[in-house]
Amino acid sequence: MAEENVSGVSEAEIAVHWQEEDYIYPPASFIRQANLTDEGIFERFSLDNFPECFKEYAELLDWDKYWETTLDTSNPPFWKWFVGGRLNACYNCLDRHLAADKNKSAIHFVPEPEDESTTHVTYQELFVRVNEFAALLRDFAGLKRGDRVTLHMPMVAELPITMLACARLGVIHSQVFSGFSGKSVADRVVDSESRVLITTDAYYRTGKLIDHKEKADIAVDEAAELGQTIDKVLVWQRYPGRHSSPTPMVEGRDFSVNELLPDYRGARVAPVSLPAEDPLFLMYTSGTTGKPKGCQHSIGGYLSYVAGTTRYIQDLHPEDVYWCMADIGWITGHSYIVYGPLVLGASSVVYEGLPTWPDAGRPWRIAEELDVNIFHTSPTAIRALRRSGPEEPLQYNHDFKHMTTVGEPIEPEVWRWYHRVVGKGKAVIVDTWWQTETGGFLCSTVPALGAMKPGSAGPALPGIHPVIYDEEANEIPAGSGRAGNICIRNPWPGAFQTIWRDPDRFVANYYARYCKDEKSTDWRDWPYMAGDGALQAEDGYYRILGRIDDVINVAGHRLGTKEIESAALTVGEIAEAAVVPVSDEVKGKVPDLYVSLQPGFEASDALQKTVSSAVVSEIGPIARPRKVLIVPDMPKTRSGKIMRRVLAALSNNEDVGDITTLANPEVVEAIRQME
Repeated sequence: MAEENVSGVSEAEIAVHWQEEDYIYPPASFIRQANLTDEGIFERFSLDNFPECFKEYAELLDWDKYWETTLDTSNPPFWKWFVGGRLNACYNCLDRHLAADKNKSAIHFVPEPEDESTTHVTYQELFVRVNEFAALLRDFAGLKRGDRVTLHMPMVAELPITMLACARLGVIHSQVFSGFSGKSVADRVVDSESRVLITTDAYYRTGKLIDHKEKADIAVDEAAELGQTIDKVLVWQRYPGRHSSPTPMVEGRDFSVNELLPDYRGARVAPVSLPAEDPLFLMYTSGTTGKPKGCQHSIGGYLSYVAGTTRYIQDLHPEDVYWCMADIGWITGHSYIVYGPLVLGASSVVYEGLPTWPDAGRPWRIAEELDVNIFHTSPTAIRALRRSGPEEPLQYNHDFKHMTTVGEPIEPEVWRWYHRVVGKGKAVIVDTWWQTETGGFLCSTVPALGAMKPGSAGPALPGIHPVIYDEEANEIPAGSGRAGNICIRNPWPGAFQTIWRDPDRFVANYYARYCKDEKSTDWRDWPYMAGDGALQAEDGYYRILGRIDDVINVAGHRLGTKEIESAALTVGEIAEAAVVPVSDEVKGKVPDLYVSLQPGFEASDALQKTVSSAVVSEIGPIARPRKVLIVPDMPKTRSGKIMRRVLAALSNNEDVGDITTLANPEVVEAIRQME
């Protein structure tokens, strides 16, 4: 956008200076084996064929009863998919595969300690273990259809077992990321009104056996103070036969799952046939402020959408070995570690630990050993691996046909490393954009049909029809390259049904802003607002610019923080970059730029100037950082996300708040000393 036009820019529009990158095409070897090579898919999923087009995804599942209405819009925006249909998610992930594939590995569980062997759980073994645990949940814990149960479990095979056992009974599971505190668990227990908490005694992280049970005790006490009683805490043992936590079991409340299970040996529980619109799970979004939002996902719509997107965008075949290096505590793990791969009868890797432990070669050793050919991770993890071992993947004989990036925009420079070094120049990459609320991917190239473009998510998926609005609800012309607020015109089956116990917040947060007529039952009047800034290039590809809030207004210029970070990463010495806004009397806000270095490089004034110059060169003088701070490491959450709010507090001389949940709280003081 030209500088002289900035004064007339609407609030939704963001000044974008990124250049569009060149296309990179999928190799013929990938196209030959791909699940989706039919360009007619976009016509079949056009708005003219909506909503019936989504039958194509639903028919990937086994239904107890076929649906009567594909989409019910009678109570907008509480859309109902496949109404009248009945099915069971656990049956679709397990039972239906047994006839042909019972001896095939469903889950490869890789412990963090390298001296512990990988456990290969076959579909038959998974079926047996899920049935036995479902019997325990029903008969011992008294759980039944519609009950909610909170899970606070790390990345162990028992987590998908627990989820599937709940799904078999029609019990709504709410898994909380294992790195979250006992207080965070309590908040979710209270909101979901869970009376059973399922956890583990311990798990490995960075070579240490972490006491996990202590968080359960905190959660129970905190929940009780807020009025919710947890009757039973079911504790899986990391090492069956022994309690690995120094925190003792509480008699009458805490029960060892491993000690109870022998009573249910050989039990078989018939999968409960459930309406397609019954909830499958709650996934709470975590914010730094405000009450957590329990996103409620349905059985039929959600499972159909993850089946379709896993098959066609992940290109997952039954014979593939697939590793999504996310955490099941997030929506990515639900959709693309557990439900998507298992519903298609594939083999999914579950890795317990930190990908860079004990060194940056660990992921590539795992991939080599298991012959992983589809790899899926986040830009956060990619940057961390690039920083700690930029040439490391080239030392191993892994062979990926397909790689995914998910969770946030990926800078072109990092994308190119991922393609060239991790994918060895021959893997197809899908740069996916979606959210907890959407259930599955919304934008990405179809891997055998669309060319890749670094830094760009690609076009919308078949059946997804975005629109970009400005602040006044004017539609920004398609392909104009002008940025605004990205919305989706139409419902889709993977979208969440509501916010648990808070339908007004659901409408207000996601639909009210651009609703054309609040009395209308026509879905066309209810576009979904994602809360992300985006632009669509002339070729139809979307570039996601991050959350609408992740914008710095510098003297009237609205600059996306991702753009400045991407400019910093064009400097070869830089491994990670984080931009935060700092108050300025003249300009309103100015950017501070924090960077960490690749191995083998040292901080210097010259390097700071090089980075600052790169930002000016890539974007312009308006984006020049107030300071470039070269830090030993970024403050990060346990899942590897950079905590920009902590950096912003440091730059603005404010209280950094609670940093006890950081993976590396000591780095905060180290950065403070640099100021």
